[in-house]
Amino acid sequence: MDKIAIFFNWLMLQAASGVDFVFGGLVVQKGTSVFFLNVLMPIVFISALVGILNYIRVLPFIIKWIGWTLNKIAGMGELESYFAVSTAILGQPEVFLTVKDDIPKLTEERLYTICASAMSAVSASVLAAYMQLIPDKFVVPAVFLNIFSALMVSCIINPYNASNYDTMPMSKNEEKNHESFFQVLGDYILDGFKLAVTVAAMLIGFVALVNFLNSIFVAIFNISFTTILGYIFSPIAFLMGVPTKDSIKVGSLMATKLLTNEFVAMSSLHNMSSTLSLKANAIISAYLVSFANFSVVGIITGSIKSISSKQGITVANFSMKLLLGATLASILTGTIVGLYY
Repeated sequence: MDKIAIFFNWLMLQAASGVDFVFGGLVVQKGTSVFFLNVLMPIVFISALVGILNYIRVLPFIIKWIGWTLNKIAGMGELESYFAVSTAILGQPEVFLTVKDDIPKLTEERLYTICASAMSAVSASVLAAYMQLIPDKFVVPAVFLNIFSALMVSCIINPYNASNYDTMPMSKNEEKNHESFFQVLGDYILDGFKLAVTVAAMLIGFVALVNFLNSIFVAIFNISFTTILGYIFSPIAFLMGVPTKDSIKVGSLMATKLLTNEFVAMSSLHNMSSTLSLKANAIISAYLVSFANFSVVGIITGSIKSISSKQGITVANFSMKLLLGATLASILTGTIVGLYY
């Protein structure tokens, strides 16, 4: 785990050279940093690496055989296992394109499982960004645990026998790439930049909205909106193993992530981590490493609908169940990580 974290930190240093070349002339106050430049812009470089590894068929090979191994361990079916690994590397919505020929033919149960995996796992392109906000020793285990957590929760709230279905042909991922190397590289670089800008825009909107609500609630009720959410979610945090003295703060972060996104919650955690115990930091950090929030439900629904209108309606119908399952998977991951601290 430590070696993986060291590797991602090294990648961030490499990414910094490109960022400095473009934005190096900006004057930043001593002792401060620019979130967009230091955390989000490196996504462009990581995305480029993912594109290269995908083009030379390294990622498809890794995904296929790790998925095969996961299928043998979990018994969830080839498509489900393959997709769970794919989404942890490629991320969504792009990962849905790898199984676009299969999506129209999936039953509701199988469709739920792959959507839950997409919400629970995080893409490789954002891992380095996460590690700038929360300790890497919590990020890396959470990435792997989320794959299993999503499948386990899906088995409980969405049970079915995967052996009753045909195995996945994986034809899409065995096809040769007919695009040129530089075309693929350029596409991935632009996709990475679009992702960084999208995250930045969402952060601006959501952070401002949360602050707005806090100001309104303090003015009317003399208590902030996030504190109220903290009290509501504190019992869940306590059951996860968070010490009582930290449960309200952790509960507030859990709610913030659910209502906004993980970057907003991670930014808040980054500012308050010194006030939390090690165990609380471990649990909430692992919990935040997923895409389980309301906005992603919309992204997944739209992605599926663009492939199959009928299946898009199906996803919309179980959207709240999907959010529940992904959130439970995050809770399970956080709880497991907390056992070691």
